[in-house]
Amino acid sequence: MSVDGIAEDEQERIQEQQRINEEYKLWKKNAAYLYDTVIAHALDWPTLTCQWFPDVESDPAKDYETHRLLLGTHTSDADQNYLQVAHVQIPKLQRASPSNTDTNKGKYDEERGEAGGYGAGQGAKFQVVQKIDHEGEVNKARYRPQNPNVIATLAPSGDVLVFDRTMHSLTPTGICKPQLRLKGHKNEGWGLSWHPGKRDGLLLTAADDVRLWDVEKAGPLKNDGSTVVVEECEAIFRSHKSTVNDVAWHPTQENWFGSVSDDCHLNVHDIRSDSRDKPQHAIHAHQEPINSLCFSPHNDTIVVVGSSDHTLSLWDLRMTKKCLHTLEGHEGDVQSIRWHPSEAAIFASAATDRKVILWDLSRIGEEQSDEDLADGPPELFFLHAGHTDLVHDLDWNPNRPWTLVSAAQDNIVQVWQPASNLTGHDDLDDDDDDEEEDEDDDDDADIDQDEKASSSDAKMSDK
Repeated sequence: MSVDGIAEDEQERIQEQQRINEEYKLWKKNAAYLYDTVIAHALDWPTLTCQWFPDVESDPAKDYETHRLLLGTHTSDADQNYLQVAHVQIPKLQRASPSNTDTNKGKYDEERGEAGGYGAGQGAKFQVVQKIDHEGEVNKARYRPQNPNVIATLAPSGDVLVFDRTMHSLTPTGICKPQLRLKGHKNEGWGLSWHPGKRDGLLLTAADDVRLWDVEKAGPLKNDGSTVVVEECEAIFRSHKSTVNDVAWHPTQENWFGSVSDDCHLNVHDIRSDSRDKPQHAIHAHQEPINSLCFSPHNDTIVVVGSSDHTLSLWDLRMTKKCLHTLEGHEGDVQSIRWHPSEAAIFASAATDRKVILWDLSRIGEEQSDEDLADGPPELFFLHAGHTDLVHDLDWNPNRPWTLVSAAQDNIVQVWQPASNLTGHDDLDDDDDDEEEDEDDDDDADIDQDEKASSSDAKMSDK
């Protein structure tokens, strides 16, 4: 490349960074009006994966709840990587009093990067409490729904590592010692899914192919410093013609799973079938690679997939010749999709355009003014623009239904909840209704721990 070409590229890079900074400043200026909660935390290294644990600690005497997050690291080659567990203290939302209607609208805290329901960032805390040595970066990490202390990860080698975090110290030792090592994939993998229902121990992993493992057959996990190596899986599915980017069990049909690939296909398999290379459904869903998929936990036949063509497509497995709808709004590759745990029409997507979008399928086809049309289609009802780098992963909090976490390439993890006046949903109303059933004489009771500590298993269990 010529000197002039290098200078031109550098100028474009500077201009792009300036544009990103201006967009971020605008977002920050309006954050207090758009969110009930925003917590931003800078990790030592970026994480490619994030997932809320199903538990929450809530003490009526305290004005915050403690939630747990599963994270990883993506360090430079010379630095050790870790599987991480973080505690996040999220202040409880308080109902506005007649004298202060802005109780949940604290000003944006410039230093802490926080705004929302706790007023200028008071009470929020994000702390990594456990680091477990990991072999290379953590491409994806997911806990076992039936026992969240058991965590599976994907390593750059293609191996699948299974840890029981209670068998590891809170601080790293410098040696990666998983309880299980599942060997078989020849290439680096990104797709991983534990069975959500009664078939405890079944694990799907995706890389060059899709493999089904039964970790129960390896016996009880041992706490003696040894690693059991498993080289024989239950089944291998080779229905894709290129790298498999994501895999997911169906949330209610216990024998179904879906996978998406660089070959632009969404495949749906039934594990009872003897034909491993021929799926029940093979859908040419996009013209460019598909990176992620998510089945609806509310409708057995609905699935959404996200592509490198910057769009998402909605499919009904009863009618696979044509997609139900194409969702347009991102300006980058769609990396991650998660369905709302309780709202059937709502799901979220994250992309390399630094944005997280909340979609409302019930708004498809609504009439729009010219002004509204410029902001996107009617089903794009909330755009989170708080990140300044590509977003790798996201997750909905199972104990605070409208609170999400998103993790970006620039080390920033954000915990956020859109303003209830924008979503049309008030978590406090739901909590009060539950408390009235149990404690009719205590209308002002704090959120009860037992009510809020429901497991994420519930949202994924069989109907």
